[in-house]
Amino acid sequence: MQLCRLLEIGRAVQESGYGSCLQVRIDPASVRRDHWQMIATPYLIFLGTAPDALAAKTGQGIVDWRPHLVLGQLRLPGCQADLGVTDLSIAQAVEQGARTLVIGTVSPGGELPDDWSELLCEALAAGLDIASGMHRPLASVPSISAAADKYSRQLHDVRLPQRSFAVGSGEPRSGRRLLTVGTDCSVGKKYTALALEKAMREQGLDVDFRATGQTGVLIAGAGVAIDAVVADFIAGAAEWLSPAAAADHWDVVEGQGSLFHPSFAGVSAGLLHGSQPDAFVVCHEPTRTRLRNVSAPVPAIEAVIDLTLRLGRMVNPQIRCVGIAVNTQHLSEQAAQELLATLREQHDLPVTDPVRFGVDGIVTHLRSVF
Repeated sequence: MQLCRLLEIGRAVQESGYGSCLQVRIDPASVRRDHWQMIATPYLIFLGTAPDALAAKTGQGIVDWRPHLVLGQLRLPGCQADLGVTDLSIAQAVEQGARTLVIGTVSPGGELPDDWSELLCEALAAGLDIASGMHRPLASVPSISAAADKYSRQLHDVRLPQRSFAVGSGEPRSGRRLLTVGTDCSVGKKYTALALEKAMREQGLDVDFRATGQTGVLIAGAGVAIDAVVADFIAGAAEWLSPAAAADHWDVVEGQGSLFHPSFAGVSAGLLHGSQPDAFVVCHEPTRTRLRNVSAPVPAIEAVIDLTLRLGRMVNPQIRCVGIAVNTQHLSEQAAQELLATLREQHDLPVTDPVRFGVDGIVTHLRSVF
C-alpha cells in the first residue's frame, strides 16, 4: 500500500474523531503498521508564552496544513504568537468538542517548562488528552503522569522514537529523493518540502512527503522525529524513512537544522547521509544576520550549496541543487521579487518563496534534469 493511500485511510479515521498515525514501518514494497498511536481530534493548540511566531511553528504548521483539525488556541499572558484561530479556555474548548490539547510551541532543548504542569493537569482533569513534541516526555513529570492515570487520559509524546534503528549503511538504493536543507534552522524547510510534494503530485509525479520532525509527523501522519534519535543511528533512521522504491518514485524529505549551525549540524549531516538525496533545495531567510539562538553568522547560500554537495557526494556522487526557497515574509512584495531575481541571476537556479509564489518553477526544473 502506498503512503498516499495510507493517509487517505488516516483522514477517514480522523473524521471519526481521531488524528494521526504517528509511526509506520516503511519498506520498498509497502507501508504497514509498526506503531499506530491514535490522537483524538479536534485539537486545542497550546502556545504558552511563545516569544515569537517562530517559537509557535508546531502549532502554525498544523493550522496551515490541517486547519480542519483545530478548534482554537490557548495562550498565556505574555504570549507573542498568534495562529489566527479563536482563543479558547480549556473549559470553552471542551464544551466545543476538543479532544486533545496539542503543545504547539517549542523551547530551547525541547524542555517542558515546569510552570506548565498545573495547566496541563487541568486539561487532563477536564477530559483532554495531551500531545507533545518536546524532548522531555510528558509522563516524566510526576504530576502530569498522576493526573493522566487518575482521569484515564492519554499522553502522546510524538517526538520519541517508537522503535530502534540500524546504523546507516551508505549503500545505494533505488528511487529518487529530494532533501530540503537550510542556511539556518526555522527557515521553511518543512513548508518547502510540503509545497514541493503537493506541486510534484499535481504535475503527475509519484511522490511522498517524509516527515522528520514532530510537526511534520502530526501533519503527514507518519515519520520519525530525527533529532530524538541517538546520534549513531540518525543516518540509519533516514535510510529507513526513505527506503528503496520504484525508479520514478520521489521521496521529499523534510530537512532539519543546518550544516552550519553549532547546535544542530550533527542532525543535519546524518539526515543528509541517510537520505542520500539526488536533489536538494536550499531554504533561506534573508533578513537574519545571526543563526537562531547562537552568535554565529548566517552562511551564504553558495556556501550551503558547496558544503551540501561535498558531504552529499560521499553517499550520492550525482547529488545536485535544483532550487532555492526564500522565506520573504518580512519583505514587501516588490523587495521580495527583486531579491528573488537577483538570486536567480547569481545562482542560475529557480528561486522562489513557496508560500507567496509557489514552487512550480523548481518542480519544472527538477523534471528537466532527472
